Amino acid sequence: MATTTDWNPVLRAELAKPYFAELRAFVDDERRQHAVYPPAEEVFAALHLTPYEEVKVMILGQDPYHGPGQAHGLCFSVRPGVEVPPSLANIHAEMESDLGLPRPDHGCLDAWARQGVLLLNATLTVRARQAASHQKHGWETFTDAVIQAVDAKPEPVVFLLWGSSARKKKALIDTSRHTVIESPHPSPLSAHRGFFGSRPFSRANAALEAAGREPVDWRIPPLAERDA
Repeated sequence: MATTTDWNPVLRAELAKPYFAELRAFVDDERRQHAVYPPAEEVFAALHLTPYEEVKVMILGQDPYHGPGQAHGLCFSVRPGVEVPPSLANIHAEMESDLGLPRPDHGCLDAWARQGVLLLNATLTVRARQAASHQKHGWETFTDAVIQAVDAKPEPVVFLLWGSSARKKKALIDTSRHTVIESPHPSPLSAHRGFFGSRPFSRANAALEAAGREPVDWRIPPLAERDA
């Protein structure tokens, strides 16, 4: 497990700490005994696709999807051709309501990641079909360090915190410099309690523009454009 791009110097000290060696050993052992998602080469996909210098929005998830073929290293995202999970379908619905954009015909959010939207889960691996199975083994310490590194950026960043787990991370963010937009989680269990109607995408862009930064084009290109 290794990061790449300009995150290396930012996280080098974290990667050298004893807990991270223990975490690597734990995940390696899990992979020897069980199916683990996402594949090893995609564990750090969020950091690969969104360089540190380019981060302007951060969306924090909790666990990777634990079904076969779903997780690919970006929170809430699935590869094209994979059935869109319920939480992501609700994100699409809110995007349509908020911005008037058509609902995409797939669930891959890499177009956001390539624009500076860091799509990070708090835990970066999971055992197949066992939600939360890799929590409290060190990933949260590592991803808290990522959040703190983003918080340390001199440019204003927008943090989208959906659900109680993500909202607890607000304590790591300097809200005098950055914008935090929080709401209930987009899952079917809680979306109707305040995620729907929260308009996170337009509010994020308004905050970016107010800070003199380029807004995000939240439109997700359809499969026909991706394949062209």
